[in-house]
Amino acid sequence: MELLLIRHALPVRIDEGVADGPADPELSSIGIQQAESLAELLAAEAVDAIWSSPMRRARETAAPLADALGLHVAIDDGLAEYDKHSESYIPVEELKAANDPRWMQLPERPEEFAAEVVDAVERVIARHPRQRVAVVCHGGVINAYAGHVLGLAEPLFFLPLYTSISRVLASGSGVRSIGSLNEAGHVRHLL
Repeated sequence: MELLLIRHALPVRIDEGVADGPADPELSSIGIQQAESLAELLAAEAVDAIWSSPMRRARETAAPLADALGLHVAIDDGLAEYDKHSESYIPVEELKAANDPRWMQLPERPEEFAAEVVDAVERVIARHPRQRVAVVCHGGVINAYAGHVLGLAEPLFFLPLYTSISRVLASGSGVRSIGSLNEAGHVRHLL
């Protein structure tokens, strides 16, 4: 089966103290365009199922694709980002540009986060043998699973672009391999 790990589109920024509880931002106007471009691209591929993180930015990214294909979006809590309890959301690209040390902030317990992600992704794979499945999630989730497949110890080894696609090939025998990382040609005009 082919697994398409997709980072959500660009959400709005939520500074600390603004949200009442954990920050769960909606997509920005650019993010909406990115999600629509993603849907246009993948509508031409035979996607059999769509899964998403429960976080709003991922669900809103998955919605145009689901509409284009007439598919339901299944939600799995194990696909949520490691910062799901944070009271702010500042795009990591903004943190990096400002040289803010938070841009490389790791999950509190990276091994537990990675194990939860691997379990969630493997559940998706098990439910969809011989199919192509889109999983809309987060940069940390993509790093955790891709790192697992590659056997890397580093929990965050690359920065997935918004609505980028990373393809994983999963055989019924349990072999997993990376087909591509960070495909983003469909949104280059929006970056």
